[in-house]
Amino acid sequence: MLGELSRKQIEDLLLTNIVGRIGCHAFGRTYVVPVTYMYDAGVVYGHGRLGMKFHMMRANPHVCFEVDMMDGFADWQSVIAWGVFSELHGDTAVQALDLLTRGFESRVAGPPGETVHPSRNVEPSIVYHIELQEKTGRYERRV
Repeated sequence: MLGELSRKQIEDLLLTNIVGRIGCHAFGRTYVVPVTYMYDAGVVYGHGRLGMKFHMMRANPHVCFEVDMMDGFADWQSVIAWGVFSELHGDTAVQALDLLTRGFESRVAGPPGETVHPSRNVEPSIVYHIELQEKTGRYERRV
């Protein structure tokens, strides 16, 4: 059975995952890249080093964000959202990094005494958010 996710199901899928994909388009090319993220109140937060995705998002901040959960070929959920990329600086960037660190630590178990997020004590090059403006979700379930 195929169907559409409810608003609550869309929010739940965004809240419970930590890996999504950003789709961006600039310079005549389209680029899709997996990222780790945290979601809070309609906003996707992330960080990374300067590279193709940041060059493209700086040139065209209108992006697509996708997250999915697959339990099998006929048992999956997917959310696609459109939003606007912005870089964060100063206190806003520090708060976003704190959200990312706390979120990763609460969702991913690592060895005792070790951080589960490799950038916990390293200042990343770029901290960003994507304010989601439109979201849609679909699913397939075995009947």
